[in-house]
Amino acid sequence: MTDLKYKRLLVKLSGEALMGQYDFGIDPSVIAQLSRELEGLQQAGVELGVVVGGGNLFRGAQLAEAGVDRVTGDHMGMLATVMNALALRDGLQKRGLKATVMSGLDMPQVCDRYTQREARQRIADGGIVIFAAGTGCPYFTTDTGASLRAVEIQADLMVKATKVDGIYNKDPIRFQDAVKYDHIDYDQAIDQRLGVMDVAAMILCNDNTLDMVVCDMSESGVLLELAKGKSIGTLVTRKEA
Repeated sequence: MTDLKYKRLLVKLSGEALMGQYDFGIDPSVIAQLSRELEGLQQAGVELGVVVGGGNLFRGAQLAEAGVDRVTGDHMGMLATVMNALALRDGLQKRGLKATVMSGLDMPQVCDRYTQREARQRIADGGIVIFAAGTGCPYFTTDTGASLRAVEIQADLMVKATKVDGIYNKDPIRFQDAVKYDHIDYDQAIDQRLGVMDVAAMILCNDNTLDMVVCDMSESGVLLELAKGKSIGTLVTRKEA
């Protein structure tokens, strides 16, 4: 077993990450790459929970702006996360890994209903649990759902995988003079409106002293290096007293 700083991770993946080179949907090559990364983590002894967004298929908030009832739109977004979770589960199982999907919504023909006790047990037993349908309630983002599941499974660290290599003081794509933070606290992220996650998600992490790393997962082995304690991306922590 590899020397690990963080034994149990909650990895939050955006739905957009699953599109790969496509404009919409799921790229099978991305599922295969993610499955290899998660397999390497598990082989190193890391216990894993995963949350996948649904933005590659539907976004509830955008549907609401287009006139769809907000609750209906959010439920559609939750179903999109279930589809993504099933695709990732299939990729993991093809590699011989024990992976299950647990949903915040009841859909017994498709996946298991989420319970905290069962999720913890499956992870402790060496399984990879993919959490779908967010919190199961409308008006809450998948970021909030990820923070909640991370706290509930007693994760040592939450990793938010994005398209950039950390948190900047402004959009690095639009501004060449953007400055990257190596370390920031949740109060700063909220006060400066850096858009790391929604406020509810960050408050939940802060109140439960859950550290988070925001990083680019496109390079192979990044998650394992994080689990070993290597400084990658931006570390977000509770403000020191």
